Amino acid sequence: MADTTQSPNGLSPAGETILRHYRSQAATRRIYSVIVVVGLVLALGAAMAYANSANSGKFVERLPYMFDFIKNFVPRDPFEILRAMFDLPSPYFDGSAKYDYTSERVYLTSSLYIPNFVYQLIITVNIAIVSTIIGASLAFCLCFFAATNLVGAGAVRWFVRRTMEVFRAFPEIVIAGLLTAVLSIGPIAAIAAVSLHTIGALGKLFFEVVENADMKPDEGLRSVGATWLERVRFAIVPQVMPNFVSYALLRLEINVRASTIIGAVGGGGIGEVFRLSIGRDYAAQTYAIIILLLVTIIAIDQFSGWMRRRLVGNQGFELGRAAA
Repeated sequence: MADTTQSPNGLSPAGETILRHYRSQAATRRIYSVIVVVGLVLALGAAMAYANSANSGKFVERLPYMFDFIKNFVPRDPFEILRAMFDLPSPYFDGSAKYDYTSERVYLTSSLYIPNFVYQLIITVNIAIVSTIIGASLAFCLCFFAATNLVGAGAVRWFVRRTMEVFRAFPEIVIAGLLTAVLSIGPIAAIAAVSLHTIGALGKLFFEVVENADMKPDEGLRSVGATWLERVRFAIVPQVMPNFVSYALLRLEINVRASTIIGAVGGGGIGEVFRLSIGRDYAAQTYAIIILLLVTIIAIDQFSGWMRRRLVGNQGFELGRAAA
């Protein structure tokens, strides 16, 4: 007969053994957690000490003044931000470039113009859009050769995957810095840098989607003698396209931010103007650029999210409802 003796916890001997093992594992996990936290604190302390010594001992002393720059970097008049944003004349104009907002207008006709910051922002968004189109298109072509369920040759998969890894191994700003030496300063180097990184990032996401596709349509086409291209075109692409477009839209959001950062190293667009503005202590122009960037990124995020919902449905965004 089975042993029905119960422990003081109301558990059988087997349950008591399981409880003991669980408590032992929980205690071990807590010890490891404490060791990790202590290690991180020590590493942070060592990093702070190194930063303080590398900065001639002024790092810790200057911490209380961290926000002085923001506090002192205030325009003379809140409306100066709007004047700088839309290239309107400033009442504080004294002949210096700090309050000269009208000279940078981009005229379409003799009386119709685009504000300089808006024009530069359009350049940045165009860099992101073109880079996303180029990167997504090439990633689409490469991802099928990296998928295990479509390519039997391991050497082909290895080569394509390693190529994608190289493309996404370096940040866009590093690639742009290298390309500016070859392609000169301007949007072309920015487009090339963002496109290369997009190929690597989207290529990995794309081939993972392909590997999770239902292969029954592919088996049916293979049984009637369809070629590899026909199987990809009619069995795989219809399944994966909604996710592909969703990932491409998400990448567009990332590329807008990347294009802005690359502009600071000579990629053109709003990033370059922002670097010059903040470096010259032009408070109104700096805040105008920040507001324009914030509004643009929020608008792109909202539009991209709306498009992804239309493509893949709300069930992918509503975990609670999907679980119910």
